Amino acid sequence: MAWRTAVFSSCRRVRLNRHLYHRTPLGARAAVDSVELTFVVSPSGEKFQEASMFCLRMTLYFFLLATVAYAKENYFQMRQTGFLNRTVTINQTTYRYQVYLPANFTTKQKWPVILFLHGAGERGDDGIFQTQVGLGAAIRQHPERFPCIVVFPQCRRNRVWYGEMEQQALQALDESIKKFNGDPQRVYLTGLSMGGYGTFYIASRHPGKFAALASICGGVVPPPTFPFPPDAAAKIPTEQPYATIAQRLGKTPVWIFHGDADDVIPVTESRQMAEALRTLGGNVKYTEYAGVTHNSWDRVYAEPEFISWLLSNRLAK
Repeated sequence: MAWRTAVFSSCRRVRLNRHLYHRTPLGARAAVDSVELTFVVSPSGEKFQEASMFCLRMTLYFFLLATVAYAKENYFQMRQTGFLNRTVTINQTTYRYQVYLPANFTTKQKWPVILFLHGAGERGDDGIFQTQVGLGAAIRQHPERFPCIVVFPQCRRNRVWYGEMEQQALQALDESIKKFNGDPQRVYLTGLSMGGYGTFYIASRHPGKFAALASICGGVVPPPTFPFPPDAAAKIPTEQPYATIAQRLGKTPVWIFHGDADDVIPVTESRQMAEALRTLGGNVKYTEYAGVTHNSWDRVYAEPEFISWLLSNRLAK
């Protein structure tokens, strides 16, 4: 957009074409590309002085006006941090998700990116609830501990992280990496409960995509109290399920957490997965909390060592 004005007196023409901005933050479009002022002034006498002063005042006026317009349009673009509302569309269905950007976010550097998979209790389509339990809650309490981008997709009701739910989560991740200058060598996957199952499942289907994994109170074979939809259950390996998933994960660093008093997902799920990884020579850490029930994620995500370990891993170039 260009602004142009003209003031006429008599003889001589003075032309000013001033480009005001050389960049736009975060991909924002500048409010004003240039200001072009054209004045016609008298060559002599008091009228010349008056016209010259008028030209100067008008130049300053339009410069300041353009600066204010630019600042107003781009203020929120420049301050775009915290939890942001975003959407992806899969097969003509729109899914809401959130992206967390740290307070010091800038596109001038590459950022590590975490994909977080919530549990069954946060399913829905509001696009917000998935940030209020687990990793999102930990970030709100101690944002200084999370110098990274975090992507929060939301699984629909009566679904699990399989099929289109897996697809929308990965598309949200890929779009966030592209838009916010994420580092493809530092992409991580973590989830709790149903999301812990999704962590193993999605990572096993996409070897080499994630630099490290963390499953919290998850597993491979769902308990009878939480049956998976038939199409998802059919994808679980029937013979040696833990060894099969462990083999697909290969040498990807994995940290598994579980409370030994979990009354929703049996702790044996995590124990068997950790043992399968060890048997096959995998890179696995296992932490079991004595006396802790299902919500072991509160302890995991509050632990500074956890995020330090996760972000210390990177894929080989």
